[in-house]
Amino acid sequence: MNFELLSAALQSLFDDASGHLALGELEESAVLYRKCTELDPTHFDSWHALSMALLKTDKLKDALGASLQATSLQPNDLLAWTALSQIYVRLGDIPNAEAAKANSRILSLGGKVVR
Repeated sequence: MNFELLSAALQSLFDDASGHLALGELEESAVLYRKCTELDPTHFDSWHALSMALLKTDKLKDALGASLQATSLQPNDLLAWTALSQIYVRLGDIPNAEAAKANSRILSLGGKVVR
């Protein structure tokens, strides 16, 4: 599949997933966001959105994996670190939640996260 077709297919699938999310159809959106990550494993927005959909459906371990992938792809994204902190809190892992929160605070002050 050439890049233009991949990009168009990914955008269409991502838009469909986001539509389901907007309607509160969290399970459906998670399935489609996961398909987006399979189409393009480097697509940050898909990983981040997948992590949020999984968090909202209480699939915390899967949400953690998706969120870690998102922060790996864009280590200087404030929302990705905030989401990761939320997931760690829900998992009861307060030390890692605090570490993720510290990274989001660094970014909110204009700093950079080095991985």
